[in-house]
Amino acid sequence: MGHDAHDISATITTFMKVGITLVIFTIITVAISFIDFGGNNNMIVGMAVATFKAALVAVIFMHLGSEKPVIYKFLVFTVVFAIVLFVLFIMSEGSQLVDEGFEAPRAKPAPTALHP
Repeated sequence: MGHDAHDISATITTFMKVGITLVIFTIITVAISFIDFGGNNNMIVGMAVATFKAALVAVIFMHLGSEKPVIYKFLVFTVVFAIVLFVLFIMSEGSQLVDEGFEAPRAKPAPTALHP
């Protein structure tokens, strides 16, 4: 990256555009929180918007778009790990998944003379 006035101006313009995009997608995130997509779909839509915003920050502000190829090996592992966490979180939020297959709690035994 150069350090002349034109390059600095272009960088500032890019950062401003990305900042405005992040603000717009934050407003979209708040707006879609009032819409019912049914079931766990609300969480999936919210995570999709959040993932887009995180990727935008990583590529532009963290300069991952111009990194050496070795960084992408670590990035792929991180993305796979994040997807697994998202899936586990979605699975844990569904009440039909949490309650399925569990027995009702056992009744307390009647008190006896030894154990009042």
